[in-house]
Amino acid sequence: MARPHTSLGSLAFLLLPLLLLTANFMSTNASDFNKNFRVTWGDGRGKILNNGKLLTLSLDKISGSGFESKNQYLFGKIDMQIKLVPGDSAGTVTTYYLSSIGSNHDEIDFEFLGNQSGQPYTLHTNVFSQGKGNREQQFHLWFDPTADFHTYSVLWNPQRIIFSVDGTPLREFKNMESIGVPFPKSQPMRIYASLWNADDWATQGGRIKTDWTKAPFTASYGGFSMNACKWTSRGSSCTAGQSSASTTSTATSRSSSNSWMNQELDSTSQERMNWVRKNYMIYNYCTDKGRFSQGLPPECNVS
Repeated sequence: MARPHTSLGSLAFLLLPLLLLTANFMSTNASDFNKNFRVTWGDGRGKILNNGKLLTLSLDKISGSGFESKNQYLFGKIDMQIKLVPGDSAGTVTTYYLSSIGSNHDEIDFEFLGNQSGQPYTLHTNVFSQGKGNREQQFHLWFDPTADFHTYSVLWNPQRIIFSVDGTPLREFKNMESIGVPFPKSQPMRIYASLWNADDWATQGGRIKTDWTKAPFTASYGGFSMNACKWTSRGSSCTAGQSSASTTSTATSRSSSNSWMNQELDSTSQERMNWVRKNYMIYNYCTDKGRFSQGLPPECNVS
């Protein structure tokens, strides 16, 4: 699908606050990957470097690689800085997601579907609750995600899940249990990331295969921050809305560390999300009537 266009004037006007937000988000101090994460597979293809400030994942014809958080969380705001595989990345999938375990698992997905050189990445999002997904929304991005690090964020509280890029929301999935839609709220999740080969479906429906002469492919994770409710055998670390698992330490972040628990989109954020969805969304399950011939999922009928 052709990349959407907008006028240069309106683009400049809208991108200015986005760039300012990017600068603010990218100034967040990197946290220690060694302390909070572990490489779980890849036989040496996942590496923690620079005293824990950088983590790289590589993929070759033999294997990909991945890592996971040492702790589980039940609600939180997690920011991850990622620089995607450059050049010809067709067939590759870079991921960053939260997931519980088991057949009735919950999951909140960022997946980046690679493409041929010069073609845009597809940012694929999904939400699973009680083992049921099929809530895909896909976007192109308004920047080159391989040229530098950008911050991809998940805000997950009891009322909603918000996906954001450099502080700009792309998607909101609200708690609609009142109309029978399950919402992830009772299963603690780990944070995961991986780089793997999916050339049977990832690029143009599997028509474009991975070019292994370009291997190894490498994605970089350049830092993270989180305010989240750590889960242990004794239950949640959060008491009265407080977040004890925080990787930021400034006075400002301490004073507002629990604000995410009741956070929602204000009018400005809503306008920015609407702009992204109008100009850069390329697939929305809520408009795919051919796929859901018996009727769209109930959350799609709520404005």
